[in-house]
Amino acid sequence: MTDDTYLWWKIAHIISMVTWMAGLFYMPRLFVYHALSVPSSTEYQLLKVMERRLLFGIMHPSIIMVFITGMVILPPWIEQIWMIAKLCLVGLLVICHLLCMHWRIAFVHDRNTHSHIFYRVVNEIPTVALIGIVILVVQKPS
Repeated sequence: MTDDTYLWWKIAHIISMVTWMAGLFYMPRLFVYHALSVPSSTEYQLLKVMERRLLFGIMHPSIIMVFITGMVILPPWIEQIWMIAKLCLVGLLVICHLLCMHWRIAFVHDRNTHSHIFYRVVNEIPTVALIGIVILVVQKPS
């Protein structure tokens, strides 16, 4: 792969990562509002629509692109300790993504069991993971 091609793949990876992170930041925030609303309200039903659109319109396509572009640009770095640590944090983000899917289904079926405080705490996990990822990618500690 040429250097120019590699840079375009890297650009696509960063853009897809940013859009995925936006979804991971916003979905738990929607859950906060959802947990605070009354199940029979118009707001509650609107939040179901917003969560579905966020998950299927932004989060799912973005995570797919993150993994496709990541696999293309990964080979030169795969054995580096910083990359292994980064991939562990990416694994945490994948778990967050899967949990968002699980919690969204609970809201769809009006079976949420968590408080708005729970979702406020969950909302911080992607932020902490992102900070770790950025530090690892920029510093590349050995």
